[in-house]
Amino acid sequence: MNKSSELIKITMIAFEGISAFHLSVPCLVFQDIFFGQPVRFNLRICSENSLRFETSSGFGVVVDSDLSATQEADIIIIPSWPNDLPEPSERLLEALIDHHDKGKLLVGLCLGSYVLACAGVLDGKRATSHWAFTEQFQQQFPKVNFDPNPLFVEHETIITSAGVAASLDCCLHIVRRLCGSELANDLARKMVTAPSRNGGQQQYIPAPVNIKPLTETSINLVIEQVEQSLNQSHSLDELAERCAMSKRTFTRQFKSTYGCTFGEWLQNRRLVFSQRLLETTKLSIPQIAEQAGFGSDSVFRKHFKSAFHVSPVQWRTTFKQ
Repeated sequence: MNKSSELIKITMIAFEGISAFHLSVPCLVFQDIFFGQPVRFNLRICSENSLRFETSSGFGVVVDSDLSATQEADIIIIPSWPNDLPEPSERLLEALIDHHDKGKLLVGLCLGSYVLACAGVLDGKRATSHWAFTEQFQQQFPKVNFDPNPLFVEHETIITSAGVAASLDCCLHIVRRLCGSELANDLARKMVTAPSRNGGQQQYIPAPVNIKPLTETSINLVIEQVEQSLNQSHSLDELAERCAMSKRTFTRQFKSTYGCTFGEWLQNRRLVFSQRLLETTKLSIPQIAEQAGFGSDSVFRKHFKSAFHVSPVQWRTTFKQ
């Protein structure tokens, strides 16, 4: 996290034939959407082979930086990569490895994670990318623990995201990690999007369509009710009964819908809620632990530190409004 007023330097690496959407998402989140408030990031776009290139969307782009722009960056973003997965150049890989060796943040959005894998920085780590490339990714990089389900996977200095729209989730998460959830939520409101989405890619993988109206036992409706009562205990047996399902069926359908277990989902929602309470209220840590449903402040501190690598008090000190 960055408390100083100094801008966080981001270098994004573009290339011939890049999708305009992949190029624009980091531009939007880290630069364009800050109207009405101080900009927190200095975003530069660089290209390895030419300062002018064509996008896959039918128009050209001119940038003023080459790979040397990576040397001063706090964060390097690979926003995507061509679908035929060409080998990255040695020069690009060396720049990424050097950045990683300095302990700075590397981000691979969508197929950008392929480039990070080629650099070897994902070896022994869990990572994700677009679900359609699962088999190819697993075959080519057996040392990487590839997980096709999450919208993004975070390590201290590496973040990989799923395809296309998940890059927006990932970029907002980076804002939340570096600048606090209040700013991330405000940017999301300006973009008219959710500050964070539940579940993973599983909900977007093609499957037979079965449209049903919401009822009192619909799983989505029950989960909405759970989110409104995070301070209460919620057992699988109770939720399955409210959904008129067996515990086994509820567990299977929940993971199919949200891409994670109910326990993982519930803990994530409680943590996000606790961030908001830390930033916007004067409640004590035990009071926040109770309101967020952690039961005791010791349990709350443990899970918060595990998720965000700082204590709740440190988070409040950094991001208190």
